[in-house]
Parts: sequence; structure tokens; C-alpha cells
Amino acid sequence: MADTAQKRALRNYRTRLVKRGMARFEVLGLDADRDLIRSLARRLAENDPDAVRIRAAVSQTIAGEPPGKGGILAALRRSPLVGADLNLARSHDTGRKVDL
Repeated sequence: MADTAQKRALRNYRTRLVKRGMARFEVLGLDADRDLIRSLARRLAENDPDAVRIRAAVSQTIAGEPPGKGGILAALRRSPLVGADLNLARSHDTGRKVDL
């Protein structure tokens, strides 16, 4: 049985996917969700910090766990103003007299 060019190309393609750490798989879902699933898979395959964040959010949503405490504090600590030495003191003037 001869190895056709198409079979050889498919085998080479799958080998390249494995070398990149990728896997090809099939899922069942609603036709309306096709673009969403494909774009999600594409973003996760990039494996950058956004992919890590998306992966964590989806995993947390599917697991049904409530969000962890300290999210606002963590966001404030990531702020670009951390360590900017801002002067946040206010003057405590008594104000002015007003005739009522």
C-alpha cells in the first residue's frame, strides 16, 4: 500500500503540532458557539499572559467557585501609581463665613 502525498502531508502536519505542544481534538457544541470556541482556542494556544488569565477565568467559572478574596487589593498593588510618592494630604482650612 503506497503512502500518498496527502497522508504524508497530514502526518507531517500532526508531527509539527506535537512538537509545538499542540493537540488536535474535536468538540461538540451549538453551531452558534462555533466562532466563540474557535477564538477561545486560538487565544489559549498563544500561551501568553492573556491566555493564562483567560484560562484561569474559564476554569473558575466552570468549577463554580466564588472569586477569591483580595482581588481589589491585588489590582491596586498592580497599579502604575504604586511607589509614585503622591502627596495625598489635604489642608484642613476652616473655610469662610457665610451670612445666611
